[in-house]
Amino acid sequence: MRTVEYLFGSPELAAIFWPAVVVGLLVSVLCAVLSPLVVLRRMSFIGQGVSHAAFAGVGLAMVFGLGAGQAGDWGVVAVVALTCVAAAIGIAALSDRKGLNADTAIGIVLVSAMALGFVMIQHASEAMRARGETPGFGVESVLFGSVLGVRWGDAVAAGVVVATEFVLLWWYRRRLLFWAFDSVGAAAAGVRVGATRTLLLVLLALAIVVTMRLAGVVLATALLVLPGATALRCSTRLWPVFAISAAAGLAGVAIGLVVSFELDWQPGPAIVLTQVVLYAGACVVGVVRSRRAARAATA
Repeated sequence: MRTVEYLFGSPELAAIFWPAVVVGLLVSVLCAVLSPLVVLRRMSFIGQGVSHAAFAGVGLAMVFGLGAGQAGDWGVVAVVALTCVAAAIGIAALSDRKGLNADTAIGIVLVSAMALGFVMIQHASEAMRARGETPGFGVESVLFGSVLGVRWGDAVAAGVVVATEFVLLWWYRRRLLFWAFDSVGAAAAGVRVGATRTLLLVLLALAIVVTMRLAGVVLATALLVLPGATALRCSTRLWPVFAISAAAGLAGVAIGLVVSFELDWQPGPAIVLTQVVLYAGACVVGVVRSRRAARAATA
């Protein structure tokens, strides 16, 4: 098996692939905890807008020559993180404007970031080739991620981000849950709805930055949607939903990485397709349970 060979076959291979496994497991837990909030507030499209802002961040970093085009350089990561956070705050600010709904605000940020990102990446890549240099990464790695691009430094950074976000989620858990389940009631009770939405968007932005190295910007938001959707198909109780979401996230990433290693697929598509299969399974189980309950009620 390639998985055993990659992870335990030799120290050289283990040093390449274990960082991706660690980052994947950390990301799965973080995204799975955020996922029920994203699904309940119907913020999937917002995640797309924030994730695609990473294109602008990568392009901006390349234009400034940070990391000489290396996607894993800390300067590039910092610029991408700041760009995603700025996009999240921008979406929140635009959504609060009268006469501009949330979908329009997301669309404006998404297409603007994508267009600017592609233009800057193309310009910077051509300038590097003119100097006889080769760009350290391509658009494909930004879109779909790369196992080989993940290093132990990324794993440490992911651990710091995950720990920080868990502290913030626990500290603001009552406000976030109240707003997620009943935004009107939360506003009437004095919860600062705008600030709460901005907080969640910033947390999503940071989660996407960590996830994009493994899954890419196109598929990063899938990890913020599918585990929560799977959990909500299985239960309607608060804490079981979060527990099932975490289990689905962990299982999806672990199985997806195994599939990626064995079939030589890119990790992002493999992980997301695994999450889709888990969601489909949850849907089937939900239908079977509903039919059994209906039969029991009529018996």
